[in-house]
Amino acid sequence: MRLHGTACRVTIFIGETDQYHHKPLYTEIVHRAHQRGLAGASVFRGIEGFGASSHIHTSRILSLSDDLPLAIVIVDAEDKIVEFLLELDELVDEGLVILDPVEVYRYVGRDQKRDEKKAKR
Repeated sequence: MRLHGTACRVTIFIGETDQYHHKPLYTEIVHRAHQRGLAGASVFRGIEGFGASSHIHTSRILSLSDDLPLAIVIVDAEDKIVEFLLELDELVDEGLVILDPVEVYRYVGRDQKRDEKKAKR
């Protein structure tokens, strides 16, 4: 897939222990993004944070939390991201979902990189 130029980023902020049908919610979101053919998804684990509940979750040893904040970031064409929002409506009960316009400068997978090197020879 070639992705270059104007795109859209959706970031989903949830808790590490959030579940969907007895599976981690972040796993379900990433797998659904993959099934829909989106360009990519990454999950980032926070070391401290709070959300709408105002309860602080932290990785500090004295107040170790088993529910650290997670951010799932997905970038693709705006129409694909907007379509994927319907999936997120079903999945995300608690959390925050934000959209940002982004400019994709470079998006190259391993196979594409190998092909580019061969073409230069």
